[in-house]
Amino acid sequence: MVGKRKNSKDNKLPVRVYRGRCAFEWKPRSGGTVRLCGLDAPLSKVWLEYENVTKDETDRSTFKWMARAFFGSADFDELGSRTQRDYIHHYKKVGAVFDRTLVNSIKPEHIRIYMDKRGLQSRVQANREHAFMSKCFRWGYERGLCKLNPCQGVKKYKESSRTRYVTDVEYDALYKHCGDDVVRVAMELAYLCCARRGDVLAARRSQVLDDGLYIAQGKTGVQQIKLWSPRLKAAIALSKQLTKPGLNSLFIVSKPDGSEWSGDGFAGRWRKAVSKVREVTGMPLDFTYHDLKGKGISDLDGTLHDKQVIAGHKTPGQTAAYDRKIKRVPTVDGQRSR
Repeated sequence: MVGKRKNSKDNKLPVRVYRGRCAFEWKPRSGGTVRLCGLDAPLSKVWLEYENVTKDETDRSTFKWMARAFFGSADFDELGSRTQRDYIHHYKKVGAVFDRTLVNSIKPEHIRIYMDKRGLQSRVQANREHAFMSKCFRWGYERGLCKLNPCQGVKKYKESSRTRYVTDVEYDALYKHCGDDVVRVAMELAYLCCARRGDVLAARRSQVLDDGLYIAQGKTGVQQIKLWSPRLKAAIALSKQLTKPGLNSLFIVSKPDGSEWSGDGFAGRWRKAVSKVREVTGMPLDFTYHDLKGKGISDLDGTLHDKQVIAGHKTPGQTAAYDRKIKRVPTVDGQRSR
């Protein structure tokens, strides 16, 4: 039997629903607090929101509920925009398997089975999805939503860093014969600025400053101004020709109508350009757009620390993975003769 409320006006509220400081809140038996709606909302709105969140209270114990709660958390908001997009993408694969499963019934052996089957398609993606699940479970464990993180102790697949170095001959061939100024501008920005595809496609005209091109990396959050060089100035000048005459775009790498390129849209454009140049030159051109960032870092002069500063990486290890040019070292007798 439910007792009377201290405030008689609240007797019509649903069970375990109370007035918080600025909203009506539901306090489930399992613990925690769920915001329903503002204090100025009518009683009908309070009941509607209450029925929505308690429609199937067992859902609160499923992986789907915990994952959705994580996506709405402050911890998720603090992640880089690229990481957020990646996690949402990974959830589509993971959720197809675990959405309706009670979080406390998911054991390490279930994660292992998932990894084994996913690894048959892509070991790299299996590792990324493992990382997402582990982050989600860790977040839920700290808030009492699950009893353990079943990803702990489950080994990821060993990954080898890419070693593909794009030669000047390959780069020049693609730039010269692709016949696509969108690809040309994007190539130069990735190479000259050692930038990721997401940062290149998101770059806006407002980031073109007196000193150079301002870039805030979506993955690491590092902010830099890439100082002007003749090639960078030429790339920005060429980008102004990407839109139809009379149109101005907010984006540096834009579509003819001035809109932004999506990652998938640009990827298709890139594949088409590479395929065309393969036919023209007979060169394999078996490198990715992301390898252009590796070429840029590899072509930088200076120590690993110098390259790290320019690349905007947080650790030397990140930079070392991109430094792919084969080192030229002396032989023993050659060193002694100096």
